[in-house]
Amino acid sequence: MPKVSDVVYYAFHAKELRSIMQWKIWHNPVHERDESKECHSLRMCFSYLDMTSRSFSAVIKELHPELLVPVCLFYLILRGLDTIEDDMTIPLEKKEPLLRDFDKIITKEGWTFTENGPNEKDRELLVHFNYVIEEYLKLKPAYQAIIKDITKKMGDGMADYANNAEHNEKGVNTVKDYELYCHYVAGLVGEGLTQLFVEAKLANDGLLKRSELHESMGQFLQQVNIIRDIKEDLDDGRRFWPREIWSKHVENFEDLFKPENLDAALNCSSEMVLTALKRAPECIYYLAGIRDQSVFNFAAIPQAMAIATLDVCFRNPDVFKKNVKITKGQACELMIQSTQNLQLVCDIFRKFAKKIAKKNNPKDPNFLQISMACGKIEQFIESIFPSQTAKNREMKPVVNPEEAEKQKALKEEAKWEMIYMGLAVVCTLTLVTLMMVFVAWVAGARFDIAFDQIKKGVFRAPEPGSLEVQDTVQKFDQAQHAVHEEL
Repeated sequence: MPKVSDVVYYAFHAKELRSIMQWKIWHNPVHERDESKECHSLRMCFSYLDMTSRSFSAVIKELHPELLVPVCLFYLILRGLDTIEDDMTIPLEKKEPLLRDFDKIITKEGWTFTENGPNEKDRELLVHFNYVIEEYLKLKPAYQAIIKDITKKMGDGMADYANNAEHNEKGVNTVKDYELYCHYVAGLVGEGLTQLFVEAKLANDGLLKRSELHESMGQFLQQVNIIRDIKEDLDDGRRFWPREIWSKHVENFEDLFKPENLDAALNCSSEMVLTALKRAPECIYYLAGIRDQSVFNFAAIPQAMAIATLDVCFRNPDVFKKNVKITKGQACELMIQSTQNLQLVCDIFRKFAKKIAKKNNPKDPNFLQISMACGKIEQFIESIFPSQTAKNREMKPVVNPEEAEKQKALKEEAKWEMIYMGLAVVCTLTLVTLMMVFVAWVAGARFDIAFDQIKKGVFRAPEPGSLEVQDTVQKFDQAQHAVHEEL
């Protein structure tokens, strides 16, 4: 049953409710997983995929059959590696060899790991990691080699950070260190996925020659997550915002969370947003190199969510109080748009770049650079999909009457859908209100007295049990009795 707060929210945001219903009812995956053809170990792998990531699980399971299992196993292997790296209960002398040798571990049949702390959320994946290894060893040798190579690079990077005492105690120091960390935990994922896409012949092999493109895909997602999760990371004793940035605004990292330093904190967060925004044009360029629709959806949905999240975080004081995020309705709207084509994804980037530029504060030291970064996103998109102007409208072929009639019918249908949605919300709220009134009446509520008081112009409710209440009830009952006597 939906929460009352959700009902009230969507009563005033009917467009978002419509997006949720459209996605739930009308979304047709390009490809669907066929469980009937899967063995027990593969079904277990997909169950652990669902357990460890609800968001990525949905898009992975809609991938082209050629990539479905390789990408699923790639995710689970890196999640297993990350689960070891994140667990502070594992001593460093035990953790480091596990991280550095994880590329060899994934070739050992039957290997499992039971030494994670009891509160580690993904420990069950490693307890039953033998299923992942069993399926990994069935992959094509080319896919195995790609996954093994990325696992080795990421494991070594994680081990280096685990050994870095200054990083563990004081967090990330420079912007260069920050981007190197993001490279190990996300940039390498982009590299591995791109190799898998190209090996499956579902993406342009030119993407492998432009390493900065897949690097930006991973960096953009990871940097947005770090910006959004600052409060959560602080509570967990982690610091990923580089000292090189925050030290320009406050003396100590914790000072960002003090109300008296709000302006400084917002200026600091805007510099973090600026660092991420610079990656956006290369993300769009990367998406243009994907040939398969399911792979495009897989890559485009997270990027659309990221630029929308960046807009929510930009100059938002709540970032320093809680984990902020886009609503479910907004997420569904973004998924509908970003699973169509590159032009609609560009429209999403353009829309949120404009929103960020509009919120940009002239008093912010980063004002000019943020304006330029937003301008570059719009300029890049304009070079791919030019906006309609009087000149190019003249050059555009005239739409035939049949097509114009179709477009008119679609608009009319969308209008009536909105009207029906609004009526449904109003009827639901009316029904709930009537039910609440009925329950109150059954429980003994005196609506007759309330209406009488309203007629007299008394709108203030007296204290329950007060003499005023008792006197009002007594007088009302006496008046009713007198009327009955007269009748």
